[in-house]
Amino acid sequence: MHELSEQAIIRTQKKTLLESMGVDPYPAFVNTINATAATILAGYKETDKECYSHVVLAGRIMGRRIMGAASFVELQDASGRMQLYVQRDAICPGEDKSHYNTFFKKLLDIGDIIEVQGSVFTTQVGAIAIHVTHLRLLTKSLAPLPIVKEVTTQEGIKVHDAFTNPEQRYRQRYVDLIVNPSVRKVFEQRAKLIHTMKASLHRQGYLEVETPILQPIYGGASARPFTTHHHTLDIPLYLRISNELYLKRLIIGGYEGVYEFAKDFRNEGMSRFHNPEFTQVELYVAYKDYIWMMDYVAALIEEVALALHGSTKVPFGPHLINFEQPWKRFTMFEAIHHFTGYDVSNMDETALRNVTHQLHIDVADNVAKGKIIDEIFGSKCEPHLIQPTIITDYPVEMSPLAKRHRENPALTERFEVICAGKEICNAFSELNDPIDQQKRLEEQRTLGERGDEEAMVVDHDFLKALRYGMPPTVGIGIGIDRLTMIMTNSSSIQDVIFFPQMRPESP
Repeated sequence: MHELSEQAIIRTQKKTLLESMGVDPYPAFVNTINATAATILAGYKETDKECYSHVVLAGRIMGRRIMGAASFVELQDASGRMQLYVQRDAICPGEDKSHYNTFFKKLLDIGDIIEVQGSVFTTQVGAIAIHVTHLRLLTKSLAPLPIVKEVTTQEGIKVHDAFTNPEQRYRQRYVDLIVNPSVRKVFEQRAKLIHTMKASLHRQGYLEVETPILQPIYGGASARPFTTHHHTLDIPLYLRISNELYLKRLIIGGYEGVYEFAKDFRNEGMSRFHNPEFTQVELYVAYKDYIWMMDYVAALIEEVALALHGSTKVPFGPHLINFEQPWKRFTMFEAIHHFTGYDVSNMDETALRNVTHQLHIDVADNVAKGKIIDEIFGSKCEPHLIQPTIITDYPVEMSPLAKRHRENPALTERFEVICAGKEICNAFSELNDPIDQQKRLEEQRTLGERGDEEAMVVDHDFLKALRYGMPPTVGIGIGIDRLTMIMTNSSSIQDVIFFPQMRPESP
């Protein structure tokens, strides 16, 4: 357990003193709140004072200036900040004025949560404030907030940033949300993004479903899983790396459109684009193909941009990303040829390894042809794809769950959307031939035996389900975290996940 700081000890002593005075530092009852900082600041007019003659707010003390018998306090609620004018004679009428000196001036601190009642007015400098008539402590804060610093940007706007170590923002997100209100906006935008997507999917008549997170066989993607054990059944279980195979079972069962906003888990490396726990939406639609899905997903993400920004143009770092349709399209081999000068479409594994050597790309000895192509594309093509771009027609070796291309059986009807240099969507016409599917999963097992830790395993129950017949179907997975990064101009995936995974702090 960490030792308490001197300030924390002093605040604990203040709590004890408050209790000795008969003041409950953590009361259960709160008067009905009838206003917020935002509604007051947006609606108050001098000509309409009567409507604001008795407002009740609650929030956290974020600053105060004590000037003898009067003080100015900055109160922060969920909607924003509000200035309070606290006058000794107003909050202690007819009482011993030492109560004001002891309770308000000495025992309240920045970070405490209070309830105030009063009337709204305009100060001499034109600021809207509340003249407080009643003030009550709701929560005594025992841990001091980080020192809030005001930083002037190039635009002249002052912003709050109380963390010198960015990691602390992620480790103590609760403090980050208090002292950096702009952080809350990111997560509000994330919620709006998800709501917009769900509304669109609902309008299409697709059914939102839930599938198992703990799975006896992990599948639906190429990734290394997290492993656990169920003691009663005495079997290993895996945190899902994808919900694809379960959603396909529902299509086989008769639903024509299902989707799930899912938490998935991959036991892989971490970076500013990767978190071991992440969110994606997977959608499966019967009687459609990947050509239809290219248009649908472009329209869906364009709708998200409009909902969040009122425009298809979204700033991201130094770029202005335009989600307006149509989006540029390359086949995978066209993209590799365009950005490297190499035509790898007919190369065998030996020739591909020679290309990686020429391009200075390190590839492990135990990976096969499909992974080598993926490494070339990821290293030499993805970083150049800033505007949303659809990459189509992946080699069959890279796509064990995708239907073979209708014109070239060496390829699959698969596409990814690359934006800001990273994949945000992966989709394909689903493989529904159970014989071909079994063969390809067995090939994946061979790759696993060769040492590829991300190779898929054979799911015999899914193969059994496919034998009952799955209609022509298209599926897509959209990375919510990465899409949110772009839509909120966030440079790290940790900025758009409330509680990202972190390396333990040194003792």
